[in-house]
Amino acid sequence: MIHAAKRLVRDHYAAMGTANAGTIGAVLSERVSPDWHWRGMHPFYEQHGAANVACTFWTPLLTAMSSVQRREDIFFANENSLDGEDGIWVVSMGHLLGLFDQPFLNIPATSKITMLRYAEFNRVLDGKIVETAMFCDLIHLMHQAGLQPLPPQTGQHLIQPGPRTHDGLHYDGAADGTETLALINRMIGNIDANSNAADVSAPRDATPQAELSRCWHDDMIWWGPDGIGATYTIDRYINQHQRPFRTQLADRQFHGHIARLAEGNYGGFFGWANLSVTPTGGYMGLPAGPRSEMRVVDIYRRDGDKLAENWIFIDILYFLKQQGHDVLERLNAG
Repeated sequence: MIHAAKRLVRDHYAAMGTANAGTIGAVLSERVSPDWHWRGMHPFYEQHGAANVACTFWTPLLTAMSSVQRREDIFFANENSLDGEDGIWVVSMGHLLGLFDQPFLNIPATSKITMLRYAEFNRVLDGKIVETAMFCDLIHLMHQAGLQPLPPQTGQHLIQPGPRTHDGLHYDGAADGTETLALINRMIGNIDANSNAADVSAPRDATPQAELSRCWHDDMIWWGPDGIGATYTIDRYINQHQRPFRTQLADRQFHGHIARLAEGNYGGFFGWANLSVTPTGGYMGLPAGPRSEMRVVDIYRRDGDKLAENWIFIDILYFLKQQGHDVLERLNAG
């Protein structure tokens, strides 16, 4: 079943690679269910059916970008480890490369090569894709077009590479992901124990370094989204992401994940929304704001008994819109 699900998604991607703005709706409909549930970032949100997904996301994207290639860095699949619907989840991560020839969401065209970073989770059931979560880094696309929509970030954003080990593409078979999934779950448990201020009885690590060293290599790389940026080593991760996140976002409430799975040395999850937070001022260089949701994808590479790399996608535009900062509307007004 896992191999068949992988084959379906790979065929789906191959067919999409031959489509254009006028044909993408028909191509999508070949392998998705009639009631296909698609989740996208702001301003796309939730859509149902191939026609709506094409109209909302793919037709505008393929109108703006020509000669689009999917350049995959990670591909894996397995059953959902969480209670939920039947089916196999297939995960793909990489970049959509193309020539940025027409405006997209009022982001100005450059007529140059551009790389839209993405992560996609597809649930396959009875030979069809029935559910999808598609996250892409639109703020990084803005930066490639010469825009600076946010204050300087604490980390560094790059055209982010795939795994250091170049072994992230599990196209065939079904490798055992038990060890990777267990490690991800332990890591999540450590976060809960060390960040839940309400539970004074929970055992805590003496320092953030002690907490992270339980599940992470010292030379970990956290490939964060544009607006936050990537950071390297435990100490820099603490300074450039963990400390701002934990000290400038209050009342964190975890809502759980929709899918969490692993295959081989790779695993990941997404939520809708993963958590709610209250910005108290300073996070991402912005003032205090109302309680807001965060929709997040995390994808991990395990190296031995610890995690080595983590790719993160956050719907930052939606997070900011809830606080009254509509970045895309500002582009429209400009």
